[in-house]
Amino acid sequence: MHVLRTLVRLDPPDWLVFSGAIYQRVLNDLTGRPLDYGVKDYDVGYFDGSDISYDAEDVVIKRVAAAFEPPLRDLVEVRNQARVHVWFQDHFNEPYEPLTSSAEALGRFVSPLFAVGVKLDAADRMTVHAPFGLGDLFAMTLRPNPTRRSPNYEKIAAAAKARWPEIEVIAP
Repeated sequence: MHVLRTLVRLDPPDWLVFSGAIYQRVLNDLTGRPLDYGVKDYDVGYFDGSDISYDAEDVVIKRVAAAFEPPLRDLVEVRNQARVHVWFQDHFNEPYEPLTSSAEALGRFVSPLFAVGVKLDAADRMTVHAPFGLGDLFAMTLRPNPTRRSPNYEKIAAAAKARWPEIEVIAP
């Protein structure tokens, strides 16, 4: 909640907290592990298509980092979703078409289990974005994204299974 409330105050454009910061905490709760087990960072996506340079993104990264004390300062990872297509292929060896919003990024995650993002408003009301629904997350079922096949799925699924042996992994 501290991360979410800080982002409400900073209000980067079209922001969401997603990825491991959400699904890992849910899996940890469902399996009786400490909530922070395996959570290496808090992924924050925002969308600003007006300037997709790294320099512009770095300004937001530094602004968000400055709002947190250690250790959170080093754990909040901010990325402009409007520029993911610029670096994604070099980093993950797969093509990536430009996005139009932060929520659209969720539909490209490797598995529906991972595709959950949340946003808080100034009245502490939470909005959940889950383009594939929440069924796989609460059923602890890891399956390939039906709209985007990733060549990295099996490696990612094996790493998740190693952390949470209780999850069911569906082969591609």
